[in-house]
Amino acid sequence: MRIRDFQETDCDALVAILRANLQYGDPESEGPEAMRRVSACPAALFLVAEEEGVPVGLLRGVYDGSKALIHIVSVRPDRQRQGIGSALVREAARRFRERGARSLAVTVPGDNLAFWKRLSFRLTTRIMVAHRIDEVIGG
Repeated sequence: MRIRDFQETDCDALVAILRANLQYGDPESEGPEAMRRVSACPAALFLVAEEEGVPVGLLRGVYDGSKALIHIVSVRPDRQRQGIGSALVREAARRFRERGARSLAVTVPGDNLAFWKRLSFRLTTRIMVAHRIDEVIGG
């Protein structure tokens, strides 16, 4: 397995992974165009785990100059529980530390709290999300 930066040719495989894990609810923020925007953002980190040239997992996060935050980790269902997600998180942590981050959070640990606890995360607070920014502006 190799972990590398996102490439535009990954889009279809990553959409398939997100769909398989029921993590593809909003194409505007998770689809190919969003993936391209994320990869172009200097604050973002967009990693892909691949085996034999085929994407099997992804991680998206951001570092704002003070704190690092993982937004999503997703691994192909037939490759889960084989260390791919952990490897993605560890690589993200390493890269965020190189940028200057001293802490790392995750927005949505989901129902897999044991996974995050094994990686030294602890549940502290809940995050509220406005999925449509226009509703915040107009609301």
